Amino acid sequence: MTETNIVVDNMALDYEGLFNAKDYYKLLDGFFAEKNYDKREGLSMEKVEASGKYIELEIEPYRKLTDYAKAVIRVRTKMFNVKEVEVEKDGHKLRLNQGKINILIDGLIQTDYENRWTDRPFYVFMRTLYDKFIYKRYMDDYTKYLKDEVGQLHTQLKSFFNLYRY
Repeated sequence: MTETNIVVDNMALDYEGLFNAKDYYKLLDGFFAEKNYDKREGLSMEKVEASGKYIELEIEPYRKLTDYAKAVIRVRTKMFNVKEVEVEKDGHKLRLNQGKINILIDGLIQTDYENRWTDRPFYVFMRTLYDKFIYKRYMDDYTKYLKDEVGQLHTQLKSFFNLYRY
């Protein structure tokens, strides 16, 4: 059975104002492509309401660290009251979105994701010893790596939304 260790739990980013939703999606895709993550989309929902669109997106890109462990970054995005507006900047008309965004980022390390060590009780015992004494140093390195990756993503997202504050 896959064991999931939570490294970063609910790192939040809230923004309200102008933004470009397509550029936001491109930023996420570009970040994970640059870091060699395989993308997996969990939830994608859009609901049109009287006050604007409600959009919910959950992606779980993952990267295999070894045959035994992989890093997963879960990004949950909720957009409220999203409306399309036209803004003039430097004499050019831009079509942007306006609304409120709530982003939660989780960093997870999953071990034995192929379920190779759960067939027999002896294997489970050996896996426990392996995790506790041999693989601990590697897990510490993977934890540090994942914290850095999530921190970089959070910083890029904050910078992206700061571009639209004018």
